[in-house]
Amino acid sequence: MQDADSKRTVRKRLLAARAGMDAGARSAAGRAIRNALLGLPELEMAASVAAYASFGSEPDTHGLIFALWKRGTYVLLPRLLPDGDLDWASYEGPDSLAPRGPVEGNGGSGALGMLEPTEPPRGPEAIRAADVILIPALAVDRTGMRLGRGGGSYDRALARVGPQILTIGLVYDGELVDSLPAEPHDQRLRAAVTPSRGLVRFS
Repeated sequence: MQDADSKRTVRKRLLAARAGMDAGARSAAGRAIRNALLGLPELEMAASVAAYASFGSEPDTHGLIFALWKRGTYVLLPRLLPDGDLDWASYEGPDSLAPRGPVEGNGGSGALGMLEPTEPPRGPEAIRAADVILIPALAVDRTGMRLGRGGGSYDRALARVGPQILTIGLVYDGELVDSLPAEPHDQRLRAAVTPSRGLVRFS
């Protein structure tokens, strides 16, 4: 319980810091992260990438997923299921996204209005086919521990992924930290990307 309480405290602080960011700084950070990832050899060679459509104050991913799709990469994006797990569907350009409505059984609306793919769902196991996985995070520490928004959806998804798959958390400068509180179910990432440092791999 102590780790869960610590997570809530850190999460609140990080969300407040993001809310206070200038829109121009957010935009510049998103472009820097996009450019760093598009030049990554693993993404250049990837046939399939699992990603996500950024929402609210998250580092922008819309330009990134569009660029991956335009160069022929098969892009999978998540859809939240009523039990909090993630289903996956293909991204077929900006017109293949639609705002999410209320998700019954998952505490009401959740992130109401978050964009999700409208293509046919491929099931929670579809993430296993991805060569690289891009993960939203509020912070990542230097052991690869990730702090999310508290729903546990991505921990469940990452538990299905083999250890050889490159999993990358997307964070702003200052959100790659020395350590984070953790619980037994938390899944570690293999790397993080920040606007100023680019990709940082964890051993």
